[in-house]
Amino acid sequence: MRTTDAPAASKDGVGRSASRIYAVVTGGGTGGHVQPALAIAEALVAAGHEPGSIHFVGGRRGIEGRLVPESGFEITTLPGRGLERRLSARNVRSALEIASAVMTASKLLQSMRPRVVVTVGGYAGLPAALGALLLRIPLVVVTYDAVPGAANRLVARAAAANAVAYPGTGLRRSVVTGPPVRSGVLALDRSPAGRASARAELGIDAGRRLVVVTGGSLGAGTINAAALDWCRALNDRADLAVYHVAGDRNLEAVATAAREAHLGEEALDYRLVGFESRFPLLLAACDLVVGRAGASTVAELSAIGVPSILVPLPGAPSDHQTRNARTMSSVGAAVVLADASCTGGRLGEAIASLLGDPMRLESMGEAARSLGHRDAAAKIAAIAESVARAR
Repeated sequence: MRTTDAPAASKDGVGRSASRIYAVVTGGGTGGHVQPALAIAEALVAAGHEPGSIHFVGGRRGIEGRLVPESGFEITTLPGRGLERRLSARNVRSALEIASAVMTASKLLQSMRPRVVVTVGGYAGLPAALGALLLRIPLVVVTYDAVPGAANRLVARAAAANAVAYPGTGLRRSVVTGPPVRSGVLALDRSPAGRASARAELGIDAGRRLVVVTGGSLGAGTINAAALDWCRALNDRADLAVYHVAGDRNLEAVATAAREAHLGEEALDYRLVGFESRFPLLLAACDLVVGRAGASTVAELSAIGVPSILVPLPGAPSDHQTRNARTMSSVGAAVVLADASCTGGRLGEAIASLLGDPMRLESMGEAARSLGHRDAAAKIAAIAESVARAR
């Protein structure tokens, strides 16, 4: 893939030369939104478009302001936040921010004149998606959850095409592509030699079993608490390593609890970070992942075949994380643990059962791979090119 040095993010609607921009990719807020968006951008570059011709539009509060420039693309960030499912003063402020962001996004798109806009959904993707419809720029809507989110449902009806991860979404003009996964994840080597190399790079002893615990880029309080309780009883385990990605907003509290429990000071190899930019390396190295069941997480686990314990986020829109997790568990690729049941004891029992059965872990990895869509990002890039040509 051709890349350029990562430029600084552009702010507040500062546009780019109209002749340079082929596609605007929009969406963000969490890593679960940003990683699929980056996968699509990388696929467009692989198809022959210069990185400078792909521009991102995201939210000012999201993680995209950091991840996108680090990946070699430019980004414009806009104000906005998600709407609550009730009448509140915050919703009034959010609606006003979204309206302002739609106006700014429309001006930006008018100045750039992209051939196509691709949205991965979420509140951060809504302003540019609506701006594209207002300006009659072809819009491709990407839905990678089993259930479309509210933002995607709003704009999908008028979109030129809808790329969906799973059949049965009910969206018009939909094409099942699978969920997009970044090229760096697809290139991971989980062969014995590849895993040994990844562990050496991480500094994990080859004789230890490695469990990765993550709640996504924002973290997950239930999973963090359960992981800490589980690890407190394992300080004498010289055969185990735990890599705990707690989320930046939870890092301080988790670090305090870990220090009080003396985690990492005895036989157990305990690593704690807020956010891990080398997360694909963890996927290559680990024996097991414990995490939420967001679409991006499930897509990465299935693309390369990683066994997992999934704890769906309760209250997720349309309970899509439970649907995602059940898709994995239905083929034997994952064990599903309800959030309300995710205690240190229950989590520890599930982990011990899996680590004690290497053949089951291997079969879970194979089952996960059977669900993978390794060409999803390339398919979505081809759809974007097709609607751009038809303009």
